[in-house]
Amino acid sequence: MSLIEVRHLRKEYEGATPLKDVNATIDEGEVISIIGPSGTGKSTFIRCLNRLETPTSGEIWVDGVDMCAPDVDLPEMRQKMGMVFQNYALFNHKLVVENLMMAPMDLLGMSKQDAYDQALDLLKKVGLKDKALSWPSELSGGQRQRVAIARGLAMKPKILLFDEPTSALDPQMVSEVLSVITDLAEQGLTMLVVTHEMRFARDASSRVFYMDQGELWESGTPKQIFENPQRQETRDFIFRVRSWNWEIRNVDYDYYAMVSSLQAFCARQFLGRHISLACELVIEEVTDSLLIQAAERHGIADPRIAYELSIGEGGEQANLRVDLRELVASGVSGDEIESHADDVTKQVLGGTISQQSMDESGMLRLVIG
Repeated sequence: MSLIEVRHLRKEYEGATPLKDVNATIDEGEVISIIGPSGTGKSTFIRCLNRLETPTSGEIWVDGVDMCAPDVDLPEMRQKMGMVFQNYALFNHKLVVENLMMAPMDLLGMSKQDAYDQALDLLKKVGLKDKALSWPSELSGGQRQRVAIARGLAMKPKILLFDEPTSALDPQMVSEVLSVITDLAEQGLTMLVVTHEMRFARDASSRVFYMDQGELWESGTPKQIFENPQRQETRDFIFRVRSWNWEIRNVDYDYYAMVSSLQAFCARQFLGRHISLACELVIEEVTDSLLIQAAERHGIADPRIAYELSIGEGGEQANLRVDLRELVASGVSGDEIESHADDVTKQVLGGTISQQSMDESGMLRLVIG
């Protein structure tokens, strides 16, 4: 029997059914990344596994125990499944080390000294031993989430569940937390991670679950899911989360909002500084030095320039599609755009673009890197 078996799991609320019919098996030592659009039951699924949510129907077997049985010992079973929440769920009135000591002392009968020693070892594992006597409020979001992971390990669970552990963090903190989770994955701990971080799902998982509309629609290795998904919905989702889209509707567009969105996308994809900066420079030069100026020369106040940036495998190249059909329809030609490039723009684009083409309709394609 697998470590976890889920059969026809269904969860209903009044007016909503987040889980319709979920079937899955997870073997010991597997790292499962659960991906999919928001609102498709991913968090509800893992909350049902340790019975934080009570299923409407179906079966959940964990380590040979029926989690849905009326006489199941939930406290005992939950000791086998650590849980890391997206909002940390730390006790702010207790020191960091005390947050890690409470459950082992209360539930496992561990002595205060043993619990303290274990807490220090776990904090060292997540790089925070020097914060043992700090208050949670004194830590950054990434540090608090690492403390939450250490606390999840304090009960020595067989399974660790993560409910979008990086969703509330900025890019630098995301990297901190994912590094810790990746280290745990390499140590053979069974983990289920609800995540929007595709690089983590691709690099650290043994399998990926794609959930949509309350069901597990596709399961496979990261290579299968990211390179050869079987369902159109999976393909659409993978492409969408690995691409950045932006539309400029007015010549007086919000440059800072666009750049901020682009930088956040590059950070989520864990792109290196070189390719991230190249993407930013290309889009800035193409927009301000070429396209906006072309629109202004032709008196086009609403150019509707649409960008779609997608990242190639390995993160060393990016493909940029620029929809210029509104400009072309208004009389702007590719030759005109190119002829107005100044020396700086030519230097930037020449040093960062390896391929360039534009069709008659006005679809510009650039390969960056």
